[in-house]
Amino acid sequence: MAGGIGSGKTTLATILGELGVGIVASDRLNHEELNAPEVLAVLRQWWGDRAIGPDGRADRGVIRRIVAGDDQARQRLEQLIHPRIARRRDELMARYQADPRIRAVVWDSPLLFEVGLAGQCDAVIFVEADAQARLARVSCQRGWTAEDLEGFERLQKPLDFKRENADYTVVNNSDIDDLRRQAEDVFSRILSGARQRG
Repeated sequence: MAGGIGSGKTTLATILGELGVGIVASDRLNHEELNAPEVLAVLRQWWGDRAIGPDGRADRGVIRRIVAGDDQARQRLEQLIHPRIARRRDELMARYQADPRIRAVVWDSPLLFEVGLAGQCDAVIFVEADAQARLARVSCQRGWTAEDLEGFERLQKPLDFKRENADYTVVNNSDIDDLRRQAEDVFSRILSGARQRG
């Protein structure tokens, strides 16, 4: 699954989960791995106590600001975290594939194209949302400004690229019921296609 920041990929993944899909949520895995004791120790070594919040967990706001303005810092963090996420993803995939109740698996990954995961997918769903709607969501959920959103989107492939390289598109500008209807339709089409290929 691909889309702009704040487009609602996680909301769509949740709906698909209700339809019997196993979800590999890269953002959640990233949060968990950032707070692994050995990762926290490395973050403290790199960036000092400012990288760790008062609760002893990684301060994602501080880390986000550090890597937003420093390509080397971002790449170093990705080299630390991405292999750990990949291991967790493989473990989840093995568990889902062994579970007969799981009808399909969705990778909810903000960097699906950027890290080469799209090529491993049978189908890619692009979640479309207006820039205004995306900004409203990240402002409310993450406290981001328009500049924050623009800066982090510059680090990803353009939305046009993601849209053009996806197999399906759902539009998330309306309400949850509309998104659910689209999710059910796309999921049905994906399963039909999988059966045809099989």
